[in-house]
Amino acid sequence: MYNTKLSFNDMPQALAYLIEKVEKLETSLDMLQTGAEPSDRWMNIKEFCAYHPDHPAKQTVYDWVSSRKVPVHKDGKKLRFFKSEIDQWLGLGLQKTQAEIEQEAYAISRRRRNAR
Repeated sequence: MYNTKLSFNDMPQALAYLIEKVEKLETSLDMLQTGAEPSDRWMNIKEFCAYHPDHPAKQTVYDWVSSRKVPVHKDGKKLRFFKSEIDQWLGLGLQKTQAEIEQEAYAISRRRRNAR
């Protein structure tokens, strides 16, 4: 729009033009960011059941909560789950292979021998 030299009288129009462009850029960035799922968001029990790979029943989740097996936040009577905490909790259930267990045991025994 502005390819010529600006005078002092043209500054308000030029500033309005720049503000409009910046707002359009911000809107575009917001739309791009909302297209991706936020990494850390709150989930209720229904969303948790749908997100969990096994899609457990609500009663199963209530049992996990009462036995403190799953990370949960209580808001009055409502249960809230953080997606990042659930991802971390699901990752803890990873079973080690026999080779990994043997390697870990070997490393522990070496440390104990060296400590003596």
